[in-house]
Amino acid sequence: MASITVQLPQKSYEIAIAPGNLDQLGPKMQPLNLGKKVLLVSNPEIFAHYGERAIASLEQAGFDLSHCILPAGEEYKTPQTLHNIYDAALAHRLERSSTMVALGGGVVGDMTGFAAATWLRGLNVVQVPTSLLAMVDAAIGGKTGVNHPQGKNLIGAFHQPRLVLIDPEVLKTLPVREFRGGMAEVIKYGVIWDAELFAQMENSQGLDEINNLTPGLLEEILIRSCQSKADVVAKDEKESGLRAILNYGHTVGHAVESLTGYTVVTHGEAVGIGMVAGSRLAIELGMWDEVSDRRQLGLIEKASLPTKLPSGLDIEDILVSLQTDKKVKAGKVRFVLPTGVGVVTVTDKVSADVLRGVLAGMG
Repeated sequence: MASITVQLPQKSYEIAIAPGNLDQLGPKMQPLNLGKKVLLVSNPEIFAHYGERAIASLEQAGFDLSHCILPAGEEYKTPQTLHNIYDAALAHRLERSSTMVALGGGVVGDMTGFAAATWLRGLNVVQVPTSLLAMVDAAIGGKTGVNHPQGKNLIGAFHQPRLVLIDPEVLKTLPVREFRGGMAEVIKYGVIWDAELFAQMENSQGLDEINNLTPGLLEEILIRSCQSKADVVAKDEKESGLRAILNYGHTVGHAVESLTGYTVVTHGEAVGIGMVAGSRLAIELGMWDEVSDRRQLGLIEKASLPTKLPSGLDIEDILVSLQTDKKVKAGKVRFVLPTGVGVVTVTDKVSADVLRGVLAGMG
């Protein structure tokens, strides 16, 4: 399909997208000087589907391999679970030249990346995302971390991968709910960066199941989303400015996730809810219009994503949770808000009363 380069001042890397790529993992890693010892990190379900193929490819390429299986689910994305990776790294005697390979979705990728960033003060990491969300977002850009009970990804580090290897065929085994969650991040790219992708999704029969996408649209979604992420990261690797736009929908979304214990909504579902809130905040501030709001809502509904807050969630609790958001600056919560399809801005001018009103309308 495609090869996209994330251009960075140090250690640029490839996003390789092609059917059957999983079997090319070892050969793709060989020329990158990644050391001989490799620790493959996954979860039980993904490992059952794809572990043998990944291991065979790595061993045939001459790597000395071990593996670590983490429990599946956002609720296990904790410092306690991280120690499973550290224990495996110690048992396998990983060295500073060694590599960790993340085979899984966003949780596996974030945790493996953070373990690689911190073990021996930094090892190589290769991302092999198996969910749509991880393919188009989490695996690219070097954001790694684990959750704190008071907030999502509050413990983390920037640690860029040496390679992102995407095999679209693994999406065939992705649960429908997880596929829909990934579509939230794709819709996000349409709103913040790529109006053409937005329009292509509007013309699609459906966005809620992989079978409703033509092969051509799936290819466009993967390539255009990865290119959008690569472009933004290349311009602002450590989120000192532009990269903050990638958090569209995530401010309210992260609060919803943490307040519901990471068990009620998926990350993608929370982002969908957050984008609805962001759109309505933008209307309240006179930044964008009702027609654009309906267009975005149409895509979110086409992906069968929730548009309302989970029942029982207290609005005041959301306002308190937002104060722990990583984008807070000088005590003010900064929101990414749309001004047109393909264009957003970052503002700290959202009053608590306006936010309360918008959230009250989403109950």
